[in-house]
Amino acid sequence: MCRMGDVLAGNHAVWEFDSGSVLIRFARGIRTPRLWHALGSRRIPLEAVSGLTVTAGKRNTVVLRALPRPGADPLMEAADGQLRESCDPYRLVLPGDRAARAEAFADALRARLGPDAAEPAGEFLVGAAQPPVQLKAYDARVGFDGSAVTFQWSRTGATGTKWKAGDQRYPLAALAGVEWVSPGGSGGHLRLLLRDAPGDPRPDHDLAAAVFGVGCGAVHESLPFAAAVLAALPGRTPVASVPRAGSGDDRLRHLSELYGAGLLTDAEYAALRERFAAESR
Repeated sequence: MCRMGDVLAGNHAVWEFDSGSVLIRFARGIRTPRLWHALGSRRIPLEAVSGLTVTAGKRNTVVLRALPRPGADPLMEAADGQLRESCDPYRLVLPGDRAARAEAFADALRARLGPDAAEPAGEFLVGAAQPPVQLKAYDARVGFDGSAVTFQWSRTGATGTKWKAGDQRYPLAALAGVEWVSPGGSGGHLRLLLRDAPGDPRPDHDLAAAVFGVGCGAVHESLPFAAAVLAALPGRTPVASVPRAGSGDDRLRHLSELYGAGLLTDAEYAALRERFAAESR
């Protein structure tokens, strides 16, 4: 039986359960993902969770994973499915002999999930890093003070296009969204999506983008930075406010208009499009 205040300690993280949330504290160490170092701890309200799974892991371990609701966590919205499994902050690996304990913990959380847990969230429910926040990328120092994002170009890292254009400042009102691309093999970037003008498709030439890669910039800090900006954007249309009335074609058309205007994230758009298409069959 799992009760409020109970704690579940796994590899590099500890989950603490209370009546309305799960507090996840990430350990610091050489084996802990650096993203988790940057996060420190996170409080996940239960209304931001759509479900929980307990599965067998590698080398006699068990894996407890919370499934975040689409649209509930700006960090996961910014990540857009690009995180490696080992870096997933909603995943806890435990010794195999704690399988029963993990199941009890999961059952206790499932019992407190609301009836709309499977629906996309109408607003962000999980907190992001509070500004001011800073990011040192390969070609710039990027700052967010709560009202605007600034790019200060590096003389050694920035392309001639960026250096000649000079430092840039983008108020939140000018932004439709944020794009974060994991470095992978070809390098990553953080790009601001502007409402009025498309950027250069090449991130190293786009004046609203900063590039980074393994060994080139603080990659582990770039995703929390992207989440902080995304969470602060004004005018994000709550998913729950997309009209349910009208024909399926009307709803899909309206959905496309919202997405085209940058008022829905990719994940929100995909989830709603699939749901509306299913309901119209």
